[in-house]
Amino acid sequence: MSRPFHNHYPHSYEDIIHLPHHVSATHPHMPLADRAAQFSPFAALTGHHEAIKETERITTEKIELDENAKSILDQKLQAVLENSANPQEIKITYFVPDSNKAGGSYVDFSGIVKRIDPYQRILIMQEGLSVPIDDIIDLKGNF
Repeated sequence: MSRPFHNHYPHSYEDIIHLPHHVSATHPHMPLADRAAQFSPFAALTGHHEAIKETERITTEKIELDENAKSILDQKLQAVLENSANPQEIKITYFVPDSNKAGGSYVDFSGIVKRIDPYQRILIMQEGLSVPIDDIIDLKGNF
C-alpha cells in the first residue's frame, strides 16, 4: 500500500499548515516595500561599476602646436584683436582638460569675441565663455 507523498518526509507541516497566520503583539507588521528590499541584489563592490566605466572613458592628449602653427594662430588672434571694433562670429577649437584623469577633449565653439586679455592670455566670448589662449588649436572666421 502506498502512502501519500507528504508522509514520506518528517517535516510535512501538516500539524501547522492550517493554523492562522501569527501576528506579533510586540513587533509591527513590516511594509511590503521593506520586505522586498531584503531580497534585492547586494552590491558587494559599491562604486566598482562606475570605476570601470570611468576607466573605459576615452580622453585625448593635448596637442602641442609647432612653431609654425603657433605663428599662424597668433596672426589670427591679432586679426581678431584688430577687428574688435567690428565684432564678428568666429569658430574656435580648444582643449578642455579632464577633471578626473589625464588628457581631455577638444571642443568647437562658435560665437562673438568680447575681448582678448593679453596679460592673462584669455579669449573672452560675448556668450560668457573664457578660453585660455594656450588651449586654442584653431581659429576660423572672416579676418
